[in-house]
Formats: sequence, structure tokens, C-alpha cells
Amino acid sequence: MRLLLISDTHLPVRAKKLPAPVWEAVDDADVVVHAGDWVSVALLDELEARAKRLIGCWGNNDGPELRARLPEVARVTLDGMAVAVVHETGPAKGREARCEAAYPGVDLLVFGHSHIPWDTTGPRGLRLLNPGSPTDRRRQPYCTYQTATITGGRLEQVALHNL
Repeated sequence: MRLLLISDTHLPVRAKKLPAPVWEAVDDADVVVHAGDWVSVALLDELEARAKRLIGCWGNNDGPELRARLPEVARVTLDGMAVAVVHETGPAKGREARCEAAYPGVDLLVFGHSHIPWDTTGPRGLRLLNPGSPTDRRRQPYCTYQTATITGGRLEQVALHNL
């Protein structure tokens, strides 16, 4: 199962549209995961129409219309792997232990908010991934997104892509 992970798209504030390589990744993915701060309902509509499967949550910059259509925390099982998607996880210090306590039974937590790519594993095995932002690099050298594969309940081939 091929995953595309994106977050913090902030359309149309930070960019008018998603970059072409992200749309190519949408077409290649079995599941697109968006960890909040869409800003535009139009992007949600576009991804729902184009992605084979879309999983997303709302972020702190998402208004009432997006919050009415998306959960604060999305939870799903993908090929035997328990996945949760949330926008904010708090400060980097202590994140792994804090998230393992907050999300028991979850194998993969996808989050956003910071625009800083993140890939760590907690003491009990929770994998934490933040794809950064494909449209607003902030203090990072590149705009980014992630891809990964789930095979038989195992996360494999996690890759960070620079735009």
C-alpha cells in the first residue's frame, strides 16, 4: 500500500495550488494522508475527487467548514497497521513519549503544524512522521512531502521529498 503524506498546504494563502510533483504522487498513491491546515475547502474537494483514498484531519488554521467535514484526529487501520493523523503534537522535546501515552495502540502517527519534517520512533515503537509542507518551507531549506509503503502491517520505504 503506497502512502503520500502531506500537511500544512495553506492554500491559497501560501501558494495558489499544490506543486505538480505532489499531484503526481497523489495519482501514484493508494492512500493520501493530509495532517491539517488545508485552509481551502476547494483543496479537500479536489483531493477527494482525485485520490484513490483520502484520510485527513483539521488543523488550527482550518475554519468551520473544514472542521465540519474532518475530524480533529483521524484513525484508520491500513493493511494491518493502526494509523492516527493529528495536526498538533506539542513541543519537539518529549514528543515520542507524550504521543505514545496519548495514542495507545497506534503504530503510526502522522502530524503537521511545525512545517518541519520529522521521522522518529518512540520507546515502545510508535513511528512519528511529519511531512513538512509542500507549499510553505518557513525556516526549512525546502518545501517537502513524504511517501511510504505499508506491507503486511509494516511501514517501509519512508522517503522525504524536497520540492
